[in-house]
Amino acid sequence: MITIVNYGVGNLASIQNMLKRIGAPSRISSLKKEIQEAEKLILPGVGAFDTCSAKLTESGLLPILQEKVLIGKTPVLGVCVGMQLLVDGSEEGQLAGLGWIKGRTIRFNQNLMGGNLKVPHMAWTDIQLKKSSKLIAGLEEASRFYFVHSYYVQPKDADDVLATAEYGIEFACAVEHDNIMGVQFHPEKSHRFGMKLLDNFVKHC
Repeated sequence: MITIVNYGVGNLASIQNMLKRIGAPSRISSLKKEIQEAEKLILPGVGAFDTCSAKLTESGLLPILQEKVLIGKTPVLGVCVGMQLLVDGSEEGQLAGLGWIKGRTIRFNQNLMGGNLKVPHMAWTDIQLKKSSKLIAGLEEASRFYFVHSYYVQPKDADDVLATAEYGIEFACAVEHDNIMGVQFHPEKSHRFGMKLLDNFVKHC
């Protein structure tokens, strides 16, 4: 059973609907018992980093998530701000991230991007695969995903970068460290490409 962690934020129903389309049973839950029983976890997130971090702490789910992911090695997929929560912190706020992947979330710097690119980055964008992974197996180089974000994750270790995208600069759009995975884009809004990625997560990760 795939459990979508409900801590009060995120496109929970959209993610579950995409999982239904690929025939994957899932549940949205904020119950410790159901999260403990999960075979895999999806950590969503939308909005401001500190809001998501605070709500996750207030949910009381942090201890069970730490146990499941770090000790039990349960596969987890962070989506959008859920990916940003995987690292140590963010320029967007003052609160700490989970620190499961070493790194920091930073804001797009328009002085470095050139042209007339606006922030947030809100567009369909191709990704570039940086290493092999079960999560992205079968995705061609021309795979396109839907992005809506002003901040992006900058991992400390380049080996944790699974894929990048370009928006004035090249940035990490997918990360992976052992059983911990994250994507900045929205697979639940990315049609066949998102379906393929979620199918990989369900069946192979």
